[in-house]
Formats: sequence, structure tokens, C-alpha cells
Amino acid sequence: MRKFIFACIFYASVISVKAQDPNESNYDELKVPQYSLPDILLSETKERITSKTSWEKLRRPELLSLFEENVYGKMPRSYDSIRHTVTHEDLESMDGKAILKEVLITVFKEGRSVKINLILFIPKHALKPVPAFLLINNRPKENTDPSRRQKSEFWPAEEVINSGYAIAAIHVSDMAPDDPKLFMNGVLQLYPEQLTADNGMRTIGAWAWGASRVMDYFEKEPLVDESKVAIVGHSRGGKASLWAAAQDQRFALCISNCSGSTGAKLARRQFGERIRKINTSFPHWFTPNYKKFNDKEELLPIDQHMLLALAAPRPVYATNASEDLWADPTGTFLSLKHAELVYKLYGLRSGLPDVPPAINTSIFKSPLAYHNREGIHNLTLYDWNNFIKFADYHFKKNY
Repeated sequence: MRKFIFACIFYASVISVKAQDPNESNYDELKVPQYSLPDILLSETKERITSKTSWEKLRRPELLSLFEENVYGKMPRSYDSIRHTVTHEDLESMDGKAILKEVLITVFKEGRSVKINLILFIPKHALKPVPAFLLINNRPKENTDPSRRQKSEFWPAEEVINSGYAIAAIHVSDMAPDDPKLFMNGVLQLYPEQLTADNGMRTIGAWAWGASRVMDYFEKEPLVDESKVAIVGHSRGGKASLWAAAQDQRFALCISNCSGSTGAKLARRQFGERIRKINTSFPHWFTPNYKKFNDKEELLPIDQHMLLALAAPRPVYATNASEDLWADPTGTFLSLKHAELVYKLYGLRSGLPDVPPAINTSIFKSPLAYHNREGIHNLTLYDWNNFIKFADYHFKKNY
């Protein structure tokens, strides 16, 4: 273990740094405090978890509840009805390679409604329903332009279609505008009680809720294999993708790109962005209870390795970028490593090495996957190409 920790310290120290806020962040591994993580396999009643059955019946529900109560807020389950309306369809998109469907998902509850706009491209000549990638888009809508007049590596639809997958996107503003003064103008209009509760859902939870409503649609879309959907998010979207996968076990794969604090990285390391900083800069992202842990990460009853483990036995891919120490590459890798204990309960062997892999080395043939791409905080074609390999491996390319 000592050798492992030293290797991680060295790994982080040699990465070039663009300090985003040096007065409020720690970029020195030698200043990481000593910490111990809560035991992922010990229940609140001190029962040792030794099987997937006890994990699923006892520990997993406990952890899900603890994350709801302290971090992401309670996830509403009920609504009155849901309607799917295809507002535009193009059978010859991408020069005849794809079918484009623009779908309006309308959810109704007690006289109120929320509308989620889904963009979906499907390979045209697939012989049966195909797997899909669903992106929670936190960047401008131009990144997922359905006309394809504007193209972006952030959502390289053509490359994904050429690989045999469908690719879809929703925009965070439909579920909850990313603004502390406007975030309630979306999903939370259906659940106003959440706004007055200390454990009430906020934007990250609302984005995850919206992703699940897309899964409701996929279950009725004959051209998509709803059993093989990968939820994808970058940065704040990557936090939401992890929470969506934890809450909704219909997602077959989870991909979290550069998600950092309250995403894939360990909070107790206190490296890069810390809880106080994220709660101060983005007070609308997490439940009010989360602010109790500003500068008190050690008091959290959970840590982010437990969030990753909530996806088990489904595969999870977490990433970093070499210049993005704000998101703590070492802490993300360690989070994956500590989640391995739960995957072992399912007889799944992690392919992660004992120490973080070299820059631009993808470990994708593993239920817990990782890479640290050279460059800045972004979602790039390099990342997507490895996500496709990850999906190919776990879906066995048998479609």
C-alpha cells in the first residue's frame, strides 16, 4: 500500500498544472491530509457485507439513501403521465447513414408539465435494435446540432453512428437551468416540495431524473436496444451521469468524463476543488444538507468510491485530463480502485493496474475503466473513441 500511495503522489506531481484557483485549492500531494475512507462493505448496523445478495438487500440501499440525504437529494419517483412526440424526423440524415428523430418528452404531474427535447441519431441500416450513447449536455446546444451544420468533438455523432451505435443528447436547461436564480424552472416545478427540504433535489438530481425519462422513451423506441444504453456526462454532466446510473439500473454503462468534485474523485483527499468551493460557486447543484460538510469532508458518512460502486455490476468508465488537476486525476483513479471490492462480490475482476496508468493509456477491458488524457478539461474525440471501445468490449459487439 505504501508503494501504491507513493506512486500516486509521484504521478500527480509530474503533471503540468494550470492552477484555476490557487488560493482556494490544493495542488500539492504532500498537503493531502491523512484520511480513512468509510468502509464500503460494513453496514450501518456493523454487519459485514460478504455477498452480492447482502450488498443488494442491505448495503446498497443504505448508501443510496445516504447520498440522497446528504449530497444529491431525494429522487422523486412519481408523475401522472408521460408523452413522447416525434417533432421532426429525417430518414436520410448524415448523407443517408442515419435516421434523425427529434422527440419532445413531456412529463405531467398535478396540472404541471416539463418538456425535455431529445435529439437521437440511429444507424439507418442496422438489422436489429442498436445500443445507444446518451449525453447529458452541459455545453451550448450547438454542440449537439441536429442539422449537423455545426459539428463538435464534444458530441461526435458521425463517428458514433459509423461505429454502429445510436447517439442521443438532452440539454441540462430543459431539466433545470444551470443558474442559482433559475434552476427551479424545470423539473422542480413538478416537485415544489423539494425546494423547501434540506434533503431536496437540486440541479444535478434534476438532470439525472431527466436522463431516466429518456430511458422511459427508449423502452418504447423500436430502433434502440434499451438494455444497452450508456449514460455519458462531462464535468457537471459527469456528476449527473454517475447519479443517474446509481438511481436507475436500466443504464447498462456509465461514463463520467472529468467529473471531479462530487463526481468521481474522492472528497477526503481534499485535492483540487473541495466541497466548500463547489457549494459556494454552485449553490444550486446539491442538497442544502451538503453544505454541512464544507471544510469537513471527514464527517461525510460516504465518499465517492461508494457512488461508483452503486453502479455494480454494471461497468463504469471515469476519466481525467492531465492539466485538469482541479478534478484530481489521482483521486479519481483511487475512487475506482476502492470500488473494486464491490465488483468482486459479483465475481468481476478489475483490469485496473495497481498504480495510475500513463497519460493517454486507456484501460477499457475492465468493469472499472479509466484513462487520463493529455490536455485540458474537455470532452474530445480521443475520449469518445475509447468510450466506443469500452462499449464494444462490454456489449461484445453482438448486434
